[in-house]
Amino acid sequence: MSRSTVATVALVFAASLGLAACGDGSAGATGTSGSSTQAASAVKDPSTVKIADSSLGKILVDGKGRTLYLFTADGKNMNSMKCDAQCLKLWPPMEGKPKAGAGADAKLINTTDLAGKTQATYAGHPLYYYAPDKAAGDVKGQGIDKVWYVMDAHGKAITKAVPAAKNDSGYGY
Repeated sequence: MSRSTVATVALVFAASLGLAACGDGSAGATGTSGSSTQAASAVKDPSTVKIADSSLGKILVDGKGRTLYLFTADGKNMNSMKCDAQCLKLWPPMEGKPKAGAGADAKLINTTDLAGKTQATYAGHPLYYYAPDKAAGDVKGQGIDKVWYVMDAHGKAITKAVPAAKNDSGYGY
């Protein structure tokens, strides 16, 4: 085996380890893959979480209608956030403590510490956005790597799939 082949294999292996940080790479979602994965910043002062209608039924969204997700690796305990720095580029956290809007249960809203910042939680789950979701009602992050899901009003993951035209590539980032 030539040195260039060994180097290429090593590079591919290292890249695959990076992709595994926020999921196993086995997509729960299907669709076309976009080439741009721009880093997104956390949304500050989200002000409200509420329940809105979507293609998945009634789901948790912020005050502007942007979909909120849970990461199953986080578990349901406070201060258990598992999304690392690379992961947070594609899955920015909802920062601050929001108020309960229409359909949301104020008793389920809380916060956790995220590297010295306050991250919103719902039913104990840290809340995240999916950077490629650009418009209210987008659910492109649903089911990615079988670890990212939207939530219902009770804070439970909705695990059903989105119609193929509505979701993104199967990679978490």
